[in-house]
Amino acid sequence: MMGFGFSIWVLLLLNLACCSRGFTPVDQFYVNCGSSSDAVVGNITFVADKSATKYLSTPQEILADSNLNSITRADDSPLFRTARIFNGPSKYTFPIRQGGRHWIRLHFYPFSYQNYDMKSASFSVFSQKTTLLSDFTPKDAIVREYSVNVEKGDLVITFSPSSNSIAYVNAIEVASVPDDLIADAAQLYSSSGQFTGLAAQSLQTVARLNMGGPFVSLVNDTLGRNWESDSSYLKQPNLATSKSNIPAVQYPNGGATVDTAPPTVYGTCTKMNSDSDPRSNFNVTWDIPVDPGFQYWVRMHFCDIVSVSPTDSVFDVYIDTYVVYRDLELSTKLYGKLATAFFADFVTPVLDRPNVSVSIGPSPRSPYPDAFLNGLEVMKIRNSKDSLAGTSVLPSFPKSKKKLGIIVGVSVGVPVALILVGILFFMHRRRKQQQLKLSKTWVPIWVNGGASHTMGSKYSTGTTVSVGSNQSYRIPFVAVQDATNNFDESWVIGVGGFGKVYKGELHDGTKVAVKRGNPRSQQGLAEFRTEIEMLSQFRHRHLVSLIGYCDEKNEMILVYEYMENGTVKSHLYGSDLPSLGWKERLEICIGAAKGLHYLHTGDAKPVIHRDVKSANILLDENLMAKVADFGLSKTGPDIDQTHVSTAVKGSFGYLDPEYFRRQQLTEKSDVYSFGVVLFEVLCARPVIDPSLPREKVNLAEWVMKCQKKGQLDQIIDANLVGKIKPDSLRKFGETAEKCLADYGVDRPSMGDVLWNLEYALQLQEAVIQNDPEENSTNAIGQLSPQVGEFNHVETTTSVAQFETSSVDDLSGVSMSRVFSQLVKSEGR
Repeated sequence: MMGFGFSIWVLLLLNLACCSRGFTPVDQFYVNCGSSSDAVVGNITFVADKSATKYLSTPQEILADSNLNSITRADDSPLFRTARIFNGPSKYTFPIRQGGRHWIRLHFYPFSYQNYDMKSASFSVFSQKTTLLSDFTPKDAIVREYSVNVEKGDLVITFSPSSNSIAYVNAIEVASVPDDLIADAAQLYSSSGQFTGLAAQSLQTVARLNMGGPFVSLVNDTLGRNWESDSSYLKQPNLATSKSNIPAVQYPNGGATVDTAPPTVYGTCTKMNSDSDPRSNFNVTWDIPVDPGFQYWVRMHFCDIVSVSPTDSVFDVYIDTYVVYRDLELSTKLYGKLATAFFADFVTPVLDRPNVSVSIGPSPRSPYPDAFLNGLEVMKIRNSKDSLAGTSVLPSFPKSKKKLGIIVGVSVGVPVALILVGILFFMHRRRKQQQLKLSKTWVPIWVNGGASHTMGSKYSTGTTVSVGSNQSYRIPFVAVQDATNNFDESWVIGVGGFGKVYKGELHDGTKVAVKRGNPRSQQGLAEFRTEIEMLSQFRHRHLVSLIGYCDEKNEMILVYEYMENGTVKSHLYGSDLPSLGWKERLEICIGAAKGLHYLHTGDAKPVIHRDVKSANILLDENLMAKVADFGLSKTGPDIDQTHVSTAVKGSFGYLDPEYFRRQQLTEKSDVYSFGVVLFEVLCARPVIDPSLPREKVNLAEWVMKCQKKGQLDQIIDANLVGKIKPDSLRKFGETAEKCLADYGVDRPSMGDVLWNLEYALQLQEAVIQNDPEENSTNAIGQLSPQVGEFNHVETTTSVAQFETSSVDDLSGVSMSRVFSQLVKSEGR
């Protein structure tokens, strides 16, 4: 909430001058409460309460003077030297000449006066019928700011002491606001709809931040607002840096104005601290404390004072786990202009947590990873009970019958309420016990052999539902808690971009991997839904199996089959796991290729994974490979189309350059990423390694140079030196090279890749005369010299032979094998 320093009177300097430079309010009321004399602050005169008694209705005149010696920390503020104390419901009534939106600013500073101790005061404040504050006890100097819509007539502000307490206020401001400052509608980022009716809403300022700059007082704001520095809200300050260029700021025609935010806000920004590393891949995040149970209006201010040319900066913007702007390019919204003010408004769902986060991060489309934000405003929206604070009821003014009604209501209502609470508690406890009982009898998904798959209910009802029904995959939260020992931190086996991954065990002894979404994660509901839709649609030996999901209590939890040996990446580098042999690596690549080939060909429309990488290929206890993490997957083009136009998603180092350039997605984008994986498997090093010399930083670029020079054998994993047969290495290198062709049309299909990898394995196992390493049982007969070529006619038959038993892999497979995901899940 908006807490201001003890020298807050300085913030009021030159308010009238500011208003005259921009918007001039029709209605202006400034009251120095409790004082018998006016207080001049800058160019504003706060009139004495004595002069404002025509606005005030109170049962008793109590004008409190702090006595200068008693103020030790706010003695510079004339507004905090006095206060109006209320020992009963009291109200200020301000006549409004022009209906519309108005500021209400309430100044509080507690001090002791005679027998009144304001430091322990508790009270509520109302504007018309809206609760602004409920059982409020100011502990320090504070200003609360509200934006309310007032019909022409009177604006009434009521102060109501809590039981056996008092209420008080040090100063009040009421001033008109431009009606177009807040539009009537804003995007609901958690859904495809809009929040409408903002013009009629009462709002409370929660945070107003000047990114990358100092505190901006009302001296530099035409609407008398204060803008805090964002530094204390940054989640990881070391990831951010600031930039300033205030003189460059321009305002467009028909867009942001000086009333939207001043140049001192648009002319500074907080940006990614990525100057030293052109491969930076992180987000800059701000956490804003909020009250749960409310929706919030969020306005983000942008002004590109960072870029040299209009197309330099393309970045993503997030609120909580939702992407509100994918590939934001300000130049397209501002007709190619730099340093031009732009803002965007969003509304949150009702929040169930004490913070809202805003993040910016790089887009794969950007030629250089950078992102920035210039200003941020967060305002609370009143709830359905017309409250911005709590559940306080607007007091009735002196009528004895009404008082009696309140007493009778309380005396009867409290016992009834206690009885209702008891009944509800009993019902809740009973429902919890039944839920737990159900979770004890929960059984895995049983899959029948054959093409028509059904599965038993997760409960012991014996009913069957279609595999395609996502509802049938829902798991009770209590069952997930029980499986993970209530999300025991010692059971964590990995942390990824989505959240933590826990090892778990069902009641039948089946091991599972439980991926629990982190509310702060940038991978949110869209990825969660996609994962469920994709994995409930497909079943294959080389695709990781989804057991179920949980979306109770605002959780996003995915339960997978447990993969004993983790990721392929962890077996190549960065861990102390034993090195894999060449045959094992080939079999892993073949398994992953089968999974991808099935995705591309197993349905009427291909499914494109979009995030193929070694961290998303998992290994079971037998080192059998399974493709995982389908959160970015997308259905491919129709049969009469060549591609799907979509925003670029994927991981740096694996991203198809043609997809990046043209934003046209095809199955060949997966083929490119898989080609990078093949070279990663061969060389056992990261795909991007900034610690290496410049020419070696990008694995794909470096290996392709060596491949063209015929030097591939010189850069392979040291553990494989002397253990790969030349023909096998040649075929493997050619296969990976073709996957990395610049244009998708020149790349092989996953079926062709699969066939050639199988052939590379045959070449490795082929008996060479007098080869002591090979056993005669490995002989495969005479190999055709044409079998390794990328010939579509030949490979069609071969792929069919290889896939005869793997297109439908469920028949005869033990469910203890099918039930199990991730040992380690790295972020995207």
